[in-house]
Amino acid sequence: MPFTSEQLTYGATHTIDYFLKNDPIDQVNTERPLLAKLMQGKQEYAGALQYVTEQLRYQNDSNFQSYFGAQQVSYNRKRTLTQAKYVYGGFHDGFGLDEDELTQNGIIMTDDRNAVPTDAEKIQLTNLLKENQETLKLGFQENFDLMLHRDGTQSATDIPGLDALIGLTPANDIVGTIDASTAAYWQNHASLDIADADLIDEMEIAWRRCVRAGNSKPDFILVGSAFLDKYRQLAGETVNRQITDSGKGGVSLDASVTKCYFKGVELVWDPVFEDLDTADAPAQAWEKRCYFINTRFLKLRPIKGHWMVKRTPPRVYDRYVHYFALTAKAALTTGKRNAHAVLTID
Repeated sequence: MPFTSEQLTYGATHTIDYFLKNDPIDQVNTERPLLAKLMQGKQEYAGALQYVTEQLRYQNDSNFQSYFGAQQVSYNRKRTLTQAKYVYGGFHDGFGLDEDELTQNGIIMTDDRNAVPTDAEKIQLTNLLKENQETLKLGFQENFDLMLHRDGTQSATDIPGLDALIGLTPANDIVGTIDASTAAYWQNHASLDIADADLIDEMEIAWRRCVRAGNSKPDFILVGSAFLDKYRQLAGETVNRQITDSGKGGVSLDASVTKCYFKGVELVWDPVFEDLDTADAPAQAWEKRCYFINTRFLKLRPIKGHWMVKRTPPRVYDRYVHYFALTAKAALTTGKRNAHAVLTID
């Protein structure tokens, strides 16, 4: 006997649950290191009318004075805080199954609420849903990850990603509604078109500036292929750069593993950089970039209750199509822009 609409929806929802819960980051860890890192440290946000807000201390506003004896001193009213405000976005991916496609796969639909599908129909439905749901998850990850790399100008509804928050021209940027041209504390370090002879020195300078601003070292270094290859050629096997064995005979299932380190932090190769160069042809190639990131101050902020929500919109009256989707609402934020750096080679 055939499936009812409710049975189809239940089966699809169960399959979505399986792919989200039982295989949540397998492909992410292997091929999408930025998304994987952000997912590990994501912080839910309670929601707001328009913005996800980061509270910033931008000065100490000290009233320090020296005095002697009965000399008069003064007091001030401290003004030490400001806010970075990030617009959050809503994201959707979904698919539909029309009844002819279901029929061609040996699955018959009915409005009879007493219908009981056969074992063969259950197997056919499972196979069909498996492919659709797996590619739904992977497609969502692929395009969400691309957006998290870009500057957010590709669409009016995209959120600013890495290319905006850690900018190539940081003094010209407005990030989180703060104009970095008038707020020097809101400028990440950037060093572009570095010559071979200067690369290691420029990395040392960038590292110290990040540590000074962030009161801790960058813990995530993301690089493109060209930068990684140049670094391997120029850097000696010193304390700053090491090639180590993973303890598994040098074999890793994670394609981003490089075993190249700077200051004890591994340079993580991001394969998506090549995709971005092909798609966007930027003036500063992604493959030539290196990002020093302090993940204490770079957060994926999902809106509470709106992260990877399963959707099963009702079938519309004039179309015999059944719909299934995933939606999410989130922002990418930084609370200390000068704790990060970006470098490019010429």
